[in-house]
Amino acid sequence: MKIISIVGARPQFIKLGPLSRELRKKHKEIIIHTGQHYDAEMSDLFFEQLEIPEPDVNLEIGSGSHGMQTGQMLVGIEKEILKHEPDMVLSFGDTNSTLAACLAAAKLKVPSLHIEAGLRSFNRSMPEEINRVVADHTADLLFAPTPEAVKHLQKEGLGEKTVLTGDIMADSVRFIQSKIEENRFEGRAYNLLTLHRPYNVDDPQKLATLFRQLGDADVDFIFPVHPRTRAVLKANSITVPGNIKLIAPQGYIEFQGLLKYADKAITDSGGLQKEAYIAGKPCITLRPETEWVETVEAGWNVLMDINDPELVAKIAAFNPNSDRPDLYGKDVAKRMVREMEGFL
Repeated sequence: MKIISIVGARPQFIKLGPLSRELRKKHKEIIIHTGQHYDAEMSDLFFEQLEIPEPDVNLEIGSGSHGMQTGQMLVGIEKEILKHEPDMVLSFGDTNSTLAACLAAAKLKVPSLHIEAGLRSFNRSMPEEINRVVADHTADLLFAPTPEAVKHLQKEGLGEKTVLTGDIMADSVRFIQSKIEENRFEGRAYNLLTLHRPYNVDDPQKLATLFRQLGDADVDFIFPVHPRTRAVLKANSITVPGNIKLIAPQGYIEFQGLLKYADKAITDSGGLQKEAYIAGKPCITLRPETEWVETVEAGWNVLMDINDPELVAKIAAFNPNSDRPDLYGKDVAKRMVREMEGFL
């Protein structure tokens, strides 16, 4: 097989790692980086740490409005598909890179695969939700990570092209966690905090409310903060309490190290909800909904509102003691490659 793998954002690099290693045992892979995450901290380091070959092509699209970014990606991806004539175009997740990959392949009548298909938040105000739905309806093969995702796809009439594979993130997390040896904050208890959703980080009032509440907690928080969020904090003179330590965006190994030794994860990230579950860490999700409902049903993830005056008390009280069923599978990359070979 000749496969074009299209990525553009950190969560996609993480998912590409184990699959790329498995694909290259027998098949030819061409990696196209759209440039959606374009600085070294957000991109190059991930390829190095996850042992992914350097991209064959970097479209260097960069930031921009959703329409502009997706349109430029469509032009660049179409050109590369025509040049390389792949047997299949592979995309991950729910970003503009995902949407552009599936649309370009569909227009050129090249088989496409969407990995992490079937996730639904049912919140159409999220750009990611639109990207997921369109990608699933235009791709030719859908790899669903969970039975819940399969149900969503079946309800939308997409069951015939759906395969339950498990979640490729399970392979990535286990691969990296096995490499982590030391705790950067030895002897210091902390919770890991991440925020990146625009409705959280672009709202100065929400950020100020969250920081004010967390400042009353009797635990420290480590917060790898995106440059855009740091700019919002500075522009609005938001006070950062002494128990919240702001650090730079982390490489994947460094971030997984923070997670491994954290007491809990507080986040609005879809990816971290899964990573926390796989790593056995209680997760507090600062969103009104989640695509990963099975982590909530298992008792290891809980949805909370930033504006809840009892937020700190509820975070402190959330201590799951139930078993963690294996929701996401093992050796997922091997299963995926077998399914791709059978499809083609």
